[in-house]
Amino acid sequence: MVWLILLWVLLGCLAVVLAYILLLIISAALVDMKKEYEQESRFYRFLLNSATFWATKLIRIKLHVSGMEKLPKGRFLMVSNHRSKFDPILSWLVFGDCQIAFISKPENFKVPVFGRLIHRLCFMPIDRDNPRNAVKTINRAVDLMVRDVATVAVYPEGTRNYGEGLLPFHNAMFKIAQKAQVPVVVVTVRGTYEIQKNYPLHRSHVYIDVAEVLDAAEVRQTKTAVLGDKVRDIMLKNLRGEAK
Repeated sequence: MVWLILLWVLLGCLAVVLAYILLLIISAALVDMKKEYEQESRFYRFLLNSATFWATKLIRIKLHVSGMEKLPKGRFLMVSNHRSKFDPILSWLVFGDCQIAFISKPENFKVPVFGRLIHRLCFMPIDRDNPRNAVKTINRAVDLMVRDVATVAVYPEGTRNYGEGLLPFHNAMFKIAQKAQVPVVVVTVRGTYEIQKNYPLHRSHVYIDVAEVLDAAEVRQTKTAVLGDKVRDIMLKNLRGEAK
């Protein structure tokens, strides 16, 4: 009798998992990739965050988050260092309540299921080879924050850094915060680069820290190059453990 009960429980759990996966696939298929969505979807945000949560459990990622009390009320531009493809995935989970929308490379929108989910949640591809199209993306990011639709996140380095320290910044990204008149939240991520090496034998520890917040007035009055230098210095000190 006990074994029969356990069997039914296992079959029930399997049915729930399969139903959830089917829900993800069908919901993703309903997203129109040619449409530029202008509003957040709580349903699709739930799907994205829940799928990410369970993925972190399967991959054995332990998140250590600090500095969340520094987050300002309202929208902000989040900037972070970039070491791994797991950076945005874990960041949208940690900052899930902020309705994060990343500016990302076009290839990420071709990832099965997840690419469609992030498109529905106003994530924005950026054309690095076409300045005119890049400006359109920046203007859309500004519009999303002005209309209180999403909090925009960018990687000033522009691409993943496979070495130590930080790559040169694309300071034009700070124009988003200036035009939207929002604070800049400086975040550092450590430990994501090791995930692929650790899995499946070892657990990975990832540290996400809100290092500092630059208020909207300071951002608005400061040149983007100066902002870039300041943010870079904050990130480096925090990554080296030199932050106060």
